[in-house]
Amino acid sequence: MIDREFWRQRLQRVWTHAPIVWLAGVRRIGKTTLARSLPAEDCLFLNCDSPRVAQSVADPEFFYSQVRRPIVVFDEIHQLPDPARVLKIAADEFPKLKVLATGSSTLAAARKFRDALTGRKRTVSLRPVLHSELVAFGNPPLEHRLVRGGLPSILLADRSDPEFYSEWLDSHFARDVQELFGVAKRASYLALLQILLRQSGGLLDVTRLARDTGLSRPTAMHYLEVAETTLTVRLVRPYHAGKAREWTHQPKAYTFDTGFICHARGWDHLRPEDCGGLWEHLVLDTLLSVEDPARVRFWRDHQQREVDFVVPRMREVVDAYECKWSALQPETRNLRAFRAAYPAGRNFVVVPQLADPTPLELDGLRIELVSPIHLMG
Repeated sequence: MIDREFWRQRLQRVWTHAPIVWLAGVRRIGKTTLARSLPAEDCLFLNCDSPRVAQSVADPEFFYSQVRRPIVVFDEIHQLPDPARVLKIAADEFPKLKVLATGSSTLAAARKFRDALTGRKRTVSLRPVLHSELVAFGNPPLEHRLVRGGLPSILLADRSDPEFYSEWLDSHFARDVQELFGVAKRASYLALLQILLRQSGGLLDVTRLARDTGLSRPTAMHYLEVAETTLTVRLVRPYHAGKAREWTHQPKAYTFDTGFICHARGWDHLRPEDCGGLWEHLVLDTLLSVEDPARVRFWRDHQQREVDFVVPRMREVVDAYECKWSALQPETRNLRAFRAAYPAGRNFVVVPQLADPTPLELDGLRIELVSPIHLMG
């Protein structure tokens, strides 16, 4: 079993703030494996796909009174008839107990979770294998990680398997979309998701998306919300603070994994010009893992000058992140435009291979050349 140490430590830290941790992540991303990596002597692990488990927790108070371990894991908890009640009683009546519940969507999304457990839970969203985790996964070439993707089973497979992606999409629709959200039109939903995969990292035009899929705009918006809720799509919104001629409304849509992007685009190998956009996705995964995801934005003005990602720190202090496949001759035009509007903050250029952070001064800007590993600290 590969130890995803960063995520295991994240769970332990989050438990210091709330008794319930909701471990979210797309199907086959490794939620069950991560849960089983917790010390076995401390954990009671329950597979909620089993009818026997549903019977054992039918009376939650009696069930918890019999537990003799400090951690209870409910894997795929949405399969229980009343999962919100099971978690609420744990938090309210057994506050010293730590609970880990896993699922393929955000907690409040499933119709069974009318009680969002406000104040009792925190969410950890498990990402595909991060750049910093590649050593633990056998240190494959970075291009291999980009084209295969970061779901552990396909990343570690001896050979590529194009059918894996199609089968995953079928399972995602049946188990996560149709079962939890009642979406009936499989072909329409998957057509929308395929377009988002092919256009991943670009500006989202909902009207065009509806037209290209033959859906009404409200239906396209609903399907997009389902894709966001099931963590297959992440909307990154523009950063603006009232400056003139800033992009203010249209978000970017990033899909969840580079392997599925390559599959949707028909790429079975990568050319150098393909790597930059995929690298941007990998950097985004790192930022979403170490920052509050709601604070990760991009910046763009009406002259189409753009900074890949920005993270506001405090009043008028904003860090900027540019993603570059090559460290040679970093371009500063966009950063200079951004700093003309927002002078305070650090400037990062994030590149793949770099042993140590390297400070630079280019065109009057102080820049830190880093890899995603350096952002993890």
